[in-house]
Amino acid sequence: MASNEYVIPEHYEDLTPAPQLDQKTLNKMAWRSCFLQASFNYERMQAAGWLYSIIPGLEKIHTNKNDLAASMSHNLEFFNTHPFLVTFVMGIVLSLEQNKVDIPTIRAVRVAAMGPLGGIGDALFWLTLVPITAGITSNMAINGNAAAPIIFLVIFNVVQFALRFWLMNWSYKLGTSAIDALTANMQAFTRAASIMGVFVVGCLVVTMGGTQINLQIPNGTTRGLSATTVIVSEKEAENFTGMEGIDTETAEAGTIAMTDEDGNALTASDADGNAVTCGATDLGNGMESVPTAPSPRIRSTSLLPTPSTPSSPSSSRLCLRCCFTTCSLSTAGPRPRAFCCSSSWASWALARLVSGRASGKALA
Repeated sequence: MASNEYVIPEHYEDLTPAPQLDQKTLNKMAWRSCFLQASFNYERMQAAGWLYSIIPGLEKIHTNKNDLAASMSHNLEFFNTHPFLVTFVMGIVLSLEQNKVDIPTIRAVRVAAMGPLGGIGDALFWLTLVPITAGITSNMAINGNAAAPIIFLVIFNVVQFALRFWLMNWSYKLGTSAIDALTANMQAFTRAASIMGVFVVGCLVVTMGGTQINLQIPNGTTRGLSATTVIVSEKEAENFTGMEGIDTETAEAGTIAMTDEDGNALTASDADGNAVTCGATDLGNGMESVPTAPSPRIRSTSLLPTPSTPSSPSSSRLCLRCCFTTCSLSTAGPRPRAFCCSSSWASWALARLVSGRASGKALA
């Protein structure tokens, strides 16, 4: 029993080269290329849209009905490329069809041309043009400019339509040599376009991004002492001699002390890494220095601000150094607020403590 399946021949019957296609026909096919994916399917992808786009040229090239049937049949085979650069492949195929090249060659060229255009088109449009244009116009829209979406659509469509028509004419005139001209620097071009697109996206993320993730990952803590120094009168300093010592391993954050549980003076480091011993020190000329220590803090120590009271000719002054216990995470990340003690808070707390122990005298 004979089969009704159509067999595509390897050669056209009429091998006489066809006349050049006019500009009107080329423009018509460029407009039709907008419908490349109108009949997209998983068996032949863009094949139906491809044939619909190219058929005006095929009808003028093949006056022999059998040749036209053969051309339409092999152009209805699997096809998939970038929708904005499809006219490049169309121009090459039409040039081959016009010269009546054998059908297997036309098939091979069509398949060879459609592949690289996918990567080039993605780098040119989705990684470069769209991020740059959308980034600029979206910022305009955020600022209340109603023309922003219109500007985006105008820029995007002007570029892609200009490319459609230019590629159709350029590739049709060059024929198969257009493939060599395009693929010669394809790798360098796609890499440059991709880098540019990623760079622009990164800039947009930095300038317009602001997502916060409220996530805390506890991973152990370290403890240390943070020293601060204040100037008090001799009478006020006497109120600190009765302060209880602290256990530097268990004291809560913000605890103020001058000695440990055994009565030994606490020692902390200032911002320059110098050791600071808590206690009272005579400053000379009626002045004395009194360092104290608060409870431990994590990873690093800091020298807290030095508040002072106005000096008086009739009263002696002491330099009072205290340490404030602070705790923080030893890993990078947000600090739990319950365990943080800032320098400004520590100075305020010490000032209040001095004032309270000195019968309500204010510390400037």
